[in-house]
Amino acid sequence: MVFQTSSLEFTVRRHPPELVAPAKPIPHEVKLLSDIDDQNGLRYQLPLVQFYPYQPLMKGKDPVQVIREALAKTLVFYYPLAGRLREGPNGKLMVDCNGEGVMFIEADAGVTLEQFGNNFMPPFPCFDELLYNVPGSDGMIDTPLLLLQVTRLKCGGFIFALRMNHTMCDGSGICQFLKALAEIARGAPKPSILPVWHRELLCARNPPRITCTHNEYQQLPPDSRSIFTPHHRSFFFGPKEIGLMRSLLPPHLATKSTSFEILTAYLWRCRTFALQWQNPDQEVRLLCIVNARFGSCMFAPPLPNGFYGNAFVFPAAVTTVGKLLGSPLGYALELVKKAKDEANEEYVHSVVDLMAIKGRPCFTMLGSFMVSDLLKSGFTDFNFGWGKALYSGVAKGGLGNISGVSFYVPYTNSKGEKGRVVPICLPQDAMERFEKELNDTLKIKNNYMVLMSSL
Repeated sequence: MVFQTSSLEFTVRRHPPELVAPAKPIPHEVKLLSDIDDQNGLRYQLPLVQFYPYQPLMKGKDPVQVIREALAKTLVFYYPLAGRLREGPNGKLMVDCNGEGVMFIEADAGVTLEQFGNNFMPPFPCFDELLYNVPGSDGMIDTPLLLLQVTRLKCGGFIFALRMNHTMCDGSGICQFLKALAEIARGAPKPSILPVWHRELLCARNPPRITCTHNEYQQLPPDSRSIFTPHHRSFFFGPKEIGLMRSLLPPHLATKSTSFEILTAYLWRCRTFALQWQNPDQEVRLLCIVNARFGSCMFAPPLPNGFYGNAFVFPAAVTTVGKLLGSPLGYALELVKKAKDEANEEYVHSVVDLMAIKGRPCFTMLGSFMVSDLLKSGFTDFNFGWGKALYSGVAKGGLGNISGVSFYVPYTNSKGEKGRVVPICLPQDAMERFEKELNDTLKIKNNYMVLMSSL
């Protein structure tokens, strides 16, 4: 299922931006970021958004006031987020915990949630108005680490949008903060999970040593196919779509592969086809984000409960355009599985040491497609008193100005089907080929299954 961009237009009236500081005095100290946090590939701002319907039980409550007051109280516990980044020797980032505050915008929009349609998926109309880029606020150094905008709607619902500096938190980390904010908004005196800093756990060993192969950091020159004006579109994948993809695989792979692995392999092939690389020997990569909090990559002992820093790596599957497109889906799937299996605790430490040795390089962008599964991050858990959001997740695909990144956002569509929404960024002509390849393959397989069942 594909979501077409809405033509909806509306006006947003914003109050002047304000700084919200912690509600109580906090320690004034300097905290170093980890060597995972401050790598060059994470020095950007990530926008998130949540849509909340009118809740009769909250009549008379103003979401702006509730969230603003809860924000000040939450920052007492998460006080580094109210500070400012500084750059030390050799570009090392640190947080000056000065309590200066995060940026907050109160706004009203002359539109209802119903006007957005039945399915809330990125890209969202007029999003630049729903999360206003305050001039001078989007840098890395000496700027607010969070920007929040709460926009009231005509129907009584509201939109909560947030932009975070990714060097401070990963998906799990920002979800932990937002869950704390929601708990305090509902009256809790403190978060159920208290934040833990301990970024030194992901700093380089002494001496640092690279013990694994890291194809994700191979430095390659840029190419015109990697730099383009992005066209954004979202796709929904529920049990039916994943089942059809699974049926394309041999039994030994179909039964031993996760939905994430199958979907990732499938999208990688479709995206590579859509970009129409001219050289069949061109290398392409699939960068698979693996979190050190979960699964085979989990530390022993685990990272402490409450750790909200960046704790992930992205091992790369590497092949050529010709091999990827000329082989069955199982070939791409086995590459994805192999890359995921490489990520363990030693792999994480090797990445950390690579950052220290090689000067925090950015990940490979030429021919790369990066995917991040947010299903375990907790993006559906934020209740400020108005119930669960109709949509909660990334506002678009991509990382900063890097378009070859997609997130798998947990989602329930208007039919009640649970699955994933995947925002995709491609040049417009490639997006048309991507959608056609996606729909044609699944449609052909579905029609074949219907035919077989009628025989």
